Amino acid sequence: MLKKTLMVLGLAAILCNTSCQSEKKEKHEKATFLVTNPVATDTLVHKDYVCQIHSINHIEVRALEKGYLQNIYIDEGQAVKKGQLLFKIMPNMYQAEVMKAQAEADYAEIEYKNTKALTENKVVAPNELAMEKAKWDKAKAELELAKTHLQFTEIRAPFDGIIDRLRVRVGSLIDEGELITELSDNSKMWVYFNVTESEYLDYMNQANKENLKHVGLKLANGKMFPLQGKVETIEADFDNETGNISFRATFDNPDRLLRYGQTGSVVIPTSIENAMLIPQKATFEVLDKRYVYIITKDNVVKAKEIKIQAELPHLYIVESGLKKSDKILLEGLRKVKDNDKIEIKLIDPKTVISNLELYSE
Repeated sequence: MLKKTLMVLGLAAILCNTSCQSEKKEKHEKATFLVTNPVATDTLVHKDYVCQIHSINHIEVRALEKGYLQNIYIDEGQAVKKGQLLFKIMPNMYQAEVMKAQAEADYAEIEYKNTKALTENKVVAPNELAMEKAKWDKAKAELELAKTHLQFTEIRAPFDGIIDRLRVRVGSLIDEGELITELSDNSKMWVYFNVTESEYLDYMNQANKENLKHVGLKLANGKMFPLQGKVETIEADFDNETGNISFRATFDNPDRLLRYGQTGSVVIPTSIENAMLIPQKATFEVLDKRYVYIITKDNVVKAKEIKIQAELPHLYIVESGLKKSDKILLEGLRKVKDNDKIEIKLIDPKTVISNLELYSE
């Protein structure tokens, strides 16, 4: 019985010793922190600008004559061709006016021809012929005017486009100038966005003008429009209230994916020379300020404020606050505090950048 008790105690001591050594080893491993250096390199960043998307041609379709709407030949959202008949206003009164004007023009023509024959036979004076000619010309003008009013009862598409919501229905009494629908030419789209004065001056540099020749468009679902656009115009004046100026980019829209009134973001590429890159996960924020932990020569942790110039996937471009030779803490930011002395393992920054997702806390 005594032997069994001693064996149990011995086994427990061995297990306890093994467990203690395991815990010490684990603590020793956790006490080693990964650090790295910033990387200075030329890079390309993309800046987003909230934008409004307009059709290259967007008009209101209004009635030119008063009357009852007799027919609607199209539907909402339908693509139409230039010259296609869209609406017809009841033309009865205008047809009667054309018939009346035609009769008066015919009568004036007969009077003119009779007077001309009498003038040639020297029965009437030439002045009488001139008066009849003027009456005939007046009658023809009134006939053309009546025909024009009749044509206004047929509303046709002035260009290829897409019909918007219909504001009236068959049988509606329409006043002259009343809005019936809207028509959009979406073959190309004008995309407007605002930039600040400082950004405007930067873009006007010859080197950055090239960036405006190929801009992207990020849609509301976060996906990029497949075609690139080009900034073609800049407004003449700055907005005194906002300090911004409006740019307009043009995008081809062959598949008619873009519609008038959409929103999104214009994406402009900008090159930055000798940009200093650090992993985003190596930073932390305190009261809207961004910090990193720098490791001194004595392996002491020191918090240092930095300023961010731009953001890339998993990376920040640092504007100020760091040098290329600085060692920054890559992991375990929540496990240390200022003036802690730690054991470190330096990781090559290029390796860190190429494997950012592997260095998780």
